[in-house]
Amino acid sequence: MDRTQQVVDQKEYQKLVNQKEPKPTLLKNIVWAFIVGGLICVLGQVFLNYFVSKGISPKEAGTPVAIIMVFLGAFFTGLGWYDLLGKVAGAGSVVPITGFANSVVSPAMEFRREGLVMGVGAKMFLIAGPVIVFGVITSAAVGLIYYLFAR
Repeated sequence: MDRTQQVVDQKEYQKLVNQKEPKPTLLKNIVWAFIVGGLICVLGQVFLNYFVSKGISPKEAGTPVAIIMVFLGAFFTGLGWYDLLGKVAGAGSVVPITGFANSVVSPAMEFRREGLVMGVGAKMFLIAGPVIVFGVITSAAVGLIYYLFAR
């Protein structure tokens, strides 16, 4: 087969791929991400309001709310429900704090057959690890700058 025929075949193949490729439903994806992400945030607000109604200040109530939301994200990931939610919601399920829990638990579950140390322990922070490291280093740098110049 000569070079000209290969180019023609590649163009025909690309045309066929473009015809068969599913078209993204951008508006539908945006709406679902907004709804699901918003509902997750509403759930967090419900917990925050509950703790505030029990006499805890809103600033102090943020800690137990974060703990509960991370637990729920990890729990629903363990049950396999969070992945189903992610298929519908896309970024709406990833952006809230529950998405962080999902990013820690998912690799741990995926590699659990390799053992507790080399599987779960080594792979648990595969996705979330860089985020944690960046957060710790950045907060330490900002704290140091604040300590040195804002006194």
